[in-house]
Amino acid sequence: MPAFAVGRTQEILYLLVDLYRQGRLPDMDIYVDSPMATKATEITAKHWALLDTEAAAMLQWLKSRRGRPRVHFVQDVLESTNLQRIKHGAIIISASGMCNAGRIKHHLRHNLGRKESTVLIVGFQAAGTLGRRIVDGARNVRIFGIPVPVRADVYTIGGLSAHADQAALLAWLSHFKRAPQRTFVVHGEQSTTEIFAAAIHDKLGWTGVDMPALHSSVIL
Repeated sequence: MPAFAVGRTQEILYLLVDLYRQGRLPDMDIYVDSPMATKATEITAKHWALLDTEAAAMLQWLKSRRGRPRVHFVQDVLESTNLQRIKHGAIIISASGMCNAGRIKHHLRHNLGRKESTVLIVGFQAAGTLGRRIVDGARNVRIFGIPVPVRADVYTIGGLSAHADQAALLAWLSHFKRAPQRTFVVHGEQSTTEIFAAAIHDKLGWTGVDMPALHSSVIL
């Protein structure tokens, strides 16, 4: 499972533990193979009193279970490499979320070609990323310059996006007391940024809404 280290990994852990508590997930090992995700999870657990009621209750339940379900946090590179020997009965959560860097690339290299494996995509995959090619149904991909066949099952869960949608972003912008002289839309694919820029102009009446191109510069 490719997952962003901050926010998404913790959300996935919460859902997996909840499924286990409901009896919908069998006993297995869950590995979080990302040093950054590990530290972010430690911070989250340290400040459990700031969590909402459901999340705090889940954390307390997990602490009382004495190692069930089995959640492992992987720091050492050698330990991460040893995960490649696992053939069944485990979930590996690793970064980066779009499969373009980090330890997830090693896990994909060793598991994409295995028919008994599953790759579960839980976040948006931008155009041009390895994750997007996998989601779009590529039969073969290149990882570290090596061709890798895609034989594993690939599934996506679209309901876990952490990004605000157009309505939420426009609602946030509407609270500006005065429109900025310049507004730059820099996040998202070309077609999406064009639609959102037009919405800012049409619905909020803002002028000076730009979509900078790659390597362009602006004098402010």
